[in-house]
Amino acid sequence: MARGRPRLTVVLLSGGTGGAKLARGLLDECDDLVVVANTGDDAEVYGVHVSPDPDLVAYWLADEIDERGYGLRGDTWQVMDALAAAGRPAWFRLGDRDLAMCLIRTEELRSGRRLTEAHAAVVAALGVEARVLPMADEPVTTRVRHDGRTMPFQEYMIVEGAAPPVEGLELDGLERARPTADVLAVLAEAELIVIGPSNPVISIGPILAVPGMRAAVAGAPAPVVAVSPFVDGRSVKGPSEHFCAWAGIETSAPGIARAYADVIDAVVADEPVPGLPHLVVDTLMDGTDRMRQLARKILEFGRSLAS
Repeated sequence: MARGRPRLTVVLLSGGTGGAKLARGLLDECDDLVVVANTGDDAEVYGVHVSPDPDLVAYWLADEIDERGYGLRGDTWQVMDALAAAGRPAWFRLGDRDLAMCLIRTEELRSGRRLTEAHAAVVAALGVEARVLPMADEPVTTRVRHDGRTMPFQEYMIVEGAAPPVEGLELDGLERARPTADVLAVLAEAELIVIGPSNPVISIGPILAVPGMRAAVAGAPAPVVAVSPFVDGRSVKGPSEHFCAWAGIETSAPGIARAYADVIDAVVADEPVPGLPHLVVDTLMDGTDRMRQLARKILEFGRSLAS
């Protein structure tokens, strides 16, 4: 923290890569960072509980992300190789260290801990001081309809290669889920809430779909700023465009503003948003310096909204 700069507590709603990169930039620029992460992608694989989005955020925050953009740097693959040699399905690839983090979470869950507490054990094991909170403790499972069949999100992404078109989306268990007391507390205490540049349908969508979450975000005293995941009208990575086409969301900053219209106060994007406070800035985060630069500009913009 720069001397003389006011303290700033930031809550970031995040899915995968875009939100995780922004979390890494924010880590160096604010004083207290809390990430509320999508758990709709969670899955039970190889007997362990896998939380792809919360783990991706944690790995970025720990500076342990692999050059592939997911998993842990320098990981080995002996478990996957052994499964494949035994003729077992191994299409969901978990490195050995990645699997160890999942084992930590699974052991905590089996001892009766909440998902929030179990993931906190993973974050602590990585030496990360920022908090990474699951959107809910109850299981919510994203299922995608593609090619006439409804399948778990990970199967769609990995086995089907995230091929278009998306024909439907389900969030199994959503009706039983609620924002945790931890999430409600940080939203009420935050000085700035940022909706990260993650897929608005499958990453941010499940977070905001948790019953009571939209009201908690919209009713928070802090300004709420959405960062567009689109650069030059295209998604940087992943199947955002397929899902937005299905959901009727225009792949633009105005499209993002409309998707979050009931919860946001402003937008950060590489193009203007008529009729709404906005910051036009280069949002491409192709390196740690640019992650920090974007984070710094978002925080400055957030302070101007609060003043």
